[in-house]
Amino acid sequence: MAPEFEHAVLRALRDIPPGRVSTYGTLAALAGYPRHARHVGALLGRLPAELALPWFRVVGSGGRIARPGSEGADYQRLLLEQDGIELDGKGRVDLFRYGWPPQHFLR
Repeated sequence: MAPEFEHAVLRALRDIPPGRVSTYGTLAALAGYPRHARHVGALLGRLPAELALPWFRVVGSGGRIARPGSEGADYQRLLLEQDGIELDGKGRVDLFRYGWPPQHFLR
């Protein structure tokens, strides 16, 4: 993707406050690229660790952690829990409770 896309997504990513999550699709829309959820996922998947961005605050639609059962998913779950976010028994985040921005996740 173009550098403009990457910058817009990373700017939106930085805006997710502690204790909140967003979905790949919502983050794409907030960055000005609706319907680019997969591109957001690809970008976040290749972020260098030294950037120290809150990539772990981005989950799949329905509040799912990507690639459940993998080492990366376990690490994301740990980071989310340290951030004060509770996951249900199936490893999902309640988007109505923790979703950012809240207006995207109204019941």
